[in-house]
Amino acid sequence: MLSMYLCGSKKINLMAKINPSFGKELNKYGAVNFNACYNCGNCTAVCSLSTEDVSFPREMVRLSALGLEDDIKASLKPWECYYCGECSTLCPQEANPGELMMSLRRYLTAQYDWTGLSGLLYKSLPISISAFILTFVGVLAFAISVGFELTEMLHFGHMFEGIAIGTIGLVILMPNVARMWYFTILKPKTKVSFMKYVKSMGELFIHMFTQKRALGCDDNQFRWFEHFILVIGYLSLLFTTVVLDWFGTESLFVIVLGYVMSAIVFVVTIDFVSGRMKAKKEVSKHSQPSDIFFVVWLFLMGLTAFLVRLFIDLDILEMNKWLYIFHLTVLVQWALIIVPFGKWTHFLYRSFAMYFAKLKEN
Repeated sequence: MLSMYLCGSKKINLMAKINPSFGKELNKYGAVNFNACYNCGNCTAVCSLSTEDVSFPREMVRLSALGLEDDIKASLKPWECYYCGECSTLCPQEANPGELMMSLRRYLTAQYDWTGLSGLLYKSLPISISAFILTFVGVLAFAISVGFELTEMLHFGHMFEGIAIGTIGLVILMPNVARMWYFTILKPKTKVSFMKYVKSMGELFIHMFTQKRALGCDDNQFRWFEHFILVIGYLSLLFTTVVLDWFGTESLFVIVLGYVMSAIVFVVTIDFVSGRMKAKKEVSKHSQPSDIFFVVWLFLMGLTAFLVRLFIDLDILEMNKWLYIFHLTVLVQWALIIVPFGKWTHFLYRSFAMYFAKLKEN
């Protein structure tokens, strides 16, 4: 009986625990028909990220079909894929390897999350909707408790942003990154010197701000540019509202900067929302609720922030408090649901995946 299975250039240990029913679990995260794969290798042949040493993405298809969960959790390859969709387009069996890689990212997000909430929200639309409703009720209850006093609501909104960033980062995101490190570096017993951790740190920040790995995908330059502009716009808007207090400042520079950054966010996300709705490209054909929530809420964040500041400058926000309540609801839902447990985390984990991949290099 063979104890090793050859997949491209990688040998998979079949003495590991095989779980053929694992596919049913992946289906809950959006995997589509990946068991139809008969290992022809077309996906590897067309993928620009595949090399002589890396069977990309075929290796992950085989690991998923065999249900080798430990190997999947130890792998960084799902994060290296930017879903150009070419592998799925040219798959003769319509096994959708590109969508499988996306589903593996959702699955891994749930595995990293120590709270278990990511998995629940990814797999259950009713639970997701209930979470959004619950946060709306919380915001409404707060507004009622302060008698819809605009000054109080603006003060709370500004305080909430700073507190949420610190709390979510320290209590949820960093422990989750630590779990990711355990699965991919520590558990596989990868030996990494302290100096290599330090010297490779630049890789983390380069990918976090530029996502340059996406440039390795064929015909992906415009999509990369959109993502790059969106990341810069989002981070700048976050800095402007939290640190520079955009809604409360009288500085013309800060006010103009906030307008520009919020406009960038909602203009770029219009294209993303449109693409998801049209579903013409491979990346949009199997969109899950988490994908829709991410782009729609990001769009609403930029749009409502722009309108709130505009209403402040026109001195009509007092008469239109509903706008700020709506913005605050979007903000709270973004901070408490989408950032810690939704697709926003892909931005964080992908950046750390590139860092960890650098650590694994000989």
